[in-house]
Amino acid sequence: MAERHGGGGGCCPPMDLFRSEPMQLVQIIIPIESAHVTVSYLGELGLVQFKDVRTLSNSEFYFHFSKVELNVSLLLYFTGANELYPRIVGGFAILFVDETDYELNAEKSPFQRTYAAQIKKCGEMARKLRFFKDQMLKAGLTPSIKSTTRADNNIDDLEVKLGELEAELVEMNANGEKLRRSYSELVEYKLVLHKAGEFFSSALSSVTAEQRGMELRQTAEESIETPLLQEKDLSKQIQLGFLAGLVPREKSMAFERILFRATRGNVFLKQVAVEEPVIDPASGEKVEKNVFVIFYSGERVKNKILKICEAFGANRYPFSEDLEKQAEGITEVSGRLSELKTTIDAGLLHRGNLLQTIGDQFEQWNLLVKKEKSIYHTLNMLSLDVTKKCLVAEGWSPVFATKQIQEALNRAAFDSNSQVGAIFQVLHTKEAPPTYFRTNKFTSAFQEIVDAYG
Repeated sequence: MAERHGGGGGCCPPMDLFRSEPMQLVQIIIPIESAHVTVSYLGELGLVQFKDVRTLSNSEFYFHFSKVELNVSLLLYFTGANELYPRIVGGFAILFVDETDYELNAEKSPFQRTYAAQIKKCGEMARKLRFFKDQMLKAGLTPSIKSTTRADNNIDDLEVKLGELEAELVEMNANGEKLRRSYSELVEYKLVLHKAGEFFSSALSSVTAEQRGMELRQTAEESIETPLLQEKDLSKQIQLGFLAGLVPREKSMAFERILFRATRGNVFLKQVAVEEPVIDPASGEKVEKNVFVIFYSGERVKNKILKICEAFGANRYPFSEDLEKQAEGITEVSGRLSELKTTIDAGLLHRGNLLQTIGDQFEQWNLLVKKEKSIYHTLNMLSLDVTKKCLVAEGWSPVFATKQIQEALNRAAFDSNSQVGAIFQVLHTKEAPPTYFRTNKFTSAFQEIVDAYG
């Protein structure tokens, strides 16, 4: 690293903005019980770039001695021992470690790492949060940036809470979907009752008028041949069946052609356009539809018509030719529609309140999950020693940050109630270090561009 001169001497001004800070390769030995808190504090400090280190290549340590400051609670691990042994020599603790035994962790897949299960758990929580965000966006809500309530800091409690909220929201969505489907079907049924009822009543009035005209003609033109020509055998009259429903308007012409060809013209189809689009029960989208009534004769023709209706997505509804039953059906359907509307509105209000509660804490939850996932990704870069009781980390840091890092390590050991403090030491290496630039209000924007795009 080139020597840096101050601005007092020389012909050139200092180049602090264009030169990296002096960097050093450091090694941190962290007790496993305080590893999570330690990595969290170092991440908040933002002055350590960890290297990916794997488990020791040898079955035992090769020792060298280095002096570190005395720590009363400092206990060192010895290879092959099942217990912790303190070793204080001449007022200094002896650190047994060999930095040459640590290699890059390239041969391990992400699923073989120590904290793979914790990362998977964080990924599942992130999925639930994305689900909540999608639901809020569909409901027209935006997560609030500043929360008025305190979020859960415990990741285990948050996992349980997110699971309960997801189950409740999924159940509400399923119930709401069933109610909306039933409501759409009742709306279509009411349209069929109105439109098909109008067709039947008009047909009935025309038949009545025709019968009256025929009776008048018969009485006015009585002759010997008339009774013989108009004599009918009632036993040979054919009873016609009929089906009623709705078909999408864009498919109505093809629907009519297929019916004609499949039955060889032995059906009578009557269609009436619905003025406004209706919500389709299957898709939940507004679709322009026609009400149809199909008259047929025979069970074979009926089976063909049912298959064609299913193929064209035509919804069929029960219909009676009795005018009194039609009026009763309209009254009953109107009452059920009113009840369903009230139930759906109450469900939407409850769902909106739930999403609003989630939105108030969403950003804090999202930040906590991202932080936890980053911590466990970093812990996977650390190496377990042979005793499985401490983690060994290597990374780069600026020289000026040594005191800040040590303070963060001490604070992490105190907050986690660890009996063993983390050990920090500088390693000598010939590797090319990364760069670190101190930024100010002006240069921070340019540094963020470099961090984002390289």
